[in-house]
Amino acid sequence: MYPGRHWQSEDAEWEAAKRQTAGLIGIVVILLLLIVGLFLVQQLRMSSEIGDCLLSGRRNCDALVHPDTQPQPEP
Repeated sequence: MYPGRHWQSEDAEWEAAKRQTAGLIGIVVILLLLIVGLFLVQQLRMSSEIGDCLLSGRRNCDALVHPDTQPQPEP
C-alpha cells in the first residue's frame, strides 16, 4: 500500500493502477495518431504542390520532387 492511503484496500489500489495504465495507453495512442496525421498532412501538401505545378504547365517541377538537388547552370 501507498503510505498516504491507509483507507484503500488492495483491490482499490489495483483498480487505480489499472486506470492509470489505461490512461497512459490512451495518451500514447493519441500521440501516435497525431504524429501519423501530421505526416499524412505533410505528404498530401507536397503531393498537392507537385500536382499544382504540373497542372499549371510548368516544366521545372523536378525541383519540388527532389528539393535537395539544384539544377546546375550550363556553361
